[in-house]
Amino acid sequence: MNGLTSIGCVAFVGFGEAGGILGAGLAAQGVRVSMFDLRNDLLRDKAHAAGVRVADTLQSALDGAQIVVSAVTADADIEVAQAVARCILPEQVYLDINSVAPSTKQYAQACIEGAGARYIEAAVMAPVPPYGLAVPMLLGGVDAARIAPLLNALGFNARAVAEKVGVASAAKMCRSVMIKGIEALTVECLRAARHYDAESIVLASLAETFGKMRDATDVPGYLVSRVAEHGRRRAAEMREVAQTLQQAGIAPLMSEACARLQDGIADEMQAGGIDYGTLPTPFDWRAFFDGLPKQT
Repeated sequence: MNGLTSIGCVAFVGFGEAGGILGAGLAAQGVRVSMFDLRNDLLRDKAHAAGVRVADTLQSALDGAQIVVSAVTADADIEVAQAVARCILPEQVYLDINSVAPSTKQYAQACIEGAGARYIEAAVMAPVPPYGLAVPMLLGGVDAARIAPLLNALGFNARAVAEKVGVASAAKMCRSVMIKGIEALTVECLRAARHYDAESIVLASLAETFGKMRDATDVPGYLVSRVAEHGRRRAAEMREVAQTLQQAGIAPLMSEACARLQDGIADEMQAGGIDYGTLPTPFDWRAFFDGLPKQT
C-alpha cells in the first residue's frame, strides 16, 4: 500500500449488478479487471462483453490485483472475507462495498488484516445504476484517505470519512432506515388509500406537507419534537390507522411499528423523568436523544 500510486489491476469477487457495473466501468478506463463469482457460468458472457477476465478460481482472480473488491450479497460478506483471507497477499487492498452492519465489516476487517493485507470498508450511498463508477461512496479504515484519490482518478466518487472501520457502514445502515422505511410506508399508505378511493386526496395533502418541510430550517428537530410532545396521542391514532388498514385487508406492519415506537419514546421519557414542557427551546433533537435512558 505504501508504494501504490495508481490502480491498474482490480479483482472483483462477485459480479452481480454492482460488481458488473463497476467492473465494466474500470475496464473501459483501461484497468485490467478480473472476476470470480460462484455463478461464473451464467456471468461469463457478461464479463467477456465488458472486457473482464473470468477467473476459474478465487486465487486466480486475485493474482496480480492491487485492489480486491468484495461485491457480494450481504449474507455472503463474512464467508467471502474468510475465503479471500486464505489467499490474499500483504500488498493487496481489500475493498468491501457490501451493505452490511458495522460489526460485520469489523469481522471482515479482522479476517483480512489477520492475513496481513489492508482492509477498507466502502458504503455505497445510492443505487449503483445509473451512477456507475460515480456512485457516492464513503470509505473507512486507516488507508481510506490514501486510497480515495486513487479511486477518484479512475472516475469513482469516493470520500474517506473515518480511520475506524464501522462509521461509513453505520451511515449507510442508518440512511437505509429512512430510505427503505419511506419505501415501505409508501406501499402501506397508498395501498390503503387506493382501497378507500382516497389516493388523490392523500397525495395532494402529502405534497403540501412535504412542500412546507422543504422550507423548514430544522426538519429533524420538527419531526422528533412531534414524537416527544405527542407520542402517546399519536400512538393511539396509529392504532386506529392499523385498524383502518386491517379492515381493508392490508397488514398494518409499518403502522403498528409506528405506534410501538411512539409509545416506546413516551415510556423512555417517563422512565428518565423527562417532561417535554420543561425542555429548553428551541428543541434540540440531539440533546433529547442523548438524555433518553440507554436502550438494551
